[in-house]
Amino acid sequence: MMNFKKIIFCVFWGTVLISCSTLHTTYNITKKTVNATYGTAKFITKLGVGTLKMSYKIGTFTFDVITAPLEWPMTSDIESIDGLSPKEAVRQGRVKNSPYVVKGKRYVPMSVAKAATYQEVGTASWYGNETLRQKGGHMTANGEAFDPGKPTAAHKHLPLPIHVKVTNLANNRSIIVRVNDRGPFSGNRIIDLSADAAKKLGFYRQGTARVKVETVEI
Repeated sequence: MMNFKKIIFCVFWGTVLISCSTLHTTYNITKKTVNATYGTAKFITKLGVGTLKMSYKIGTFTFDVITAPLEWPMTSDIESIDGLSPKEAVRQGRVKNSPYVVKGKRYVPMSVAKAATYQEVGTASWYGNETLRQKGGHMTANGEAFDPGKPTAAHKHLPLPIHVKVTNLANNRSIIVRVNDRGPFSGNRIIDLSADAAKKLGFYRQGTARVKVETVEI
């Protein structure tokens, strides 16, 4: 069920903001009894060359989506996406569920329809602090600026981006994260969470946790 309260568009030309207002939309998230409000709060132009920011909320979780400059290094060792170089695939918008190659192995993401009913129990890990020790910013697999302090995640097979609810089965804590990256590619881990998400779920110090992952419809 979706009720539009008000719709405004931000129009950008170069670095000049021509017109801007806010977009607020209320969604009822019924899958897995998750109810929340999804609101696109604001659009902010030009944080740097090639960057644009969008902020929105799902329940108590705030998501900041910032497009990264193409010159930034990627967080994962993706060799190609849909037969193109990773940066070219990002530029052309051909990332969402396109096949990609990491260290010679080809991965085929699931369809959007299949992802709508996805749920899995397995091991979660976290990543991100290593990027803080490196100069400059880092780009996720779908071209967003990576921030280990935001509620995001990496997944090998889900379409990008997508939102999932992750529950730590040891303490029953849950969080909604935006999946915008690829990984993890070591061990039998099913999802890589940002450092912030791992802290909220209570397994930052342990490094891994047994979790349940399920997609959230908005």
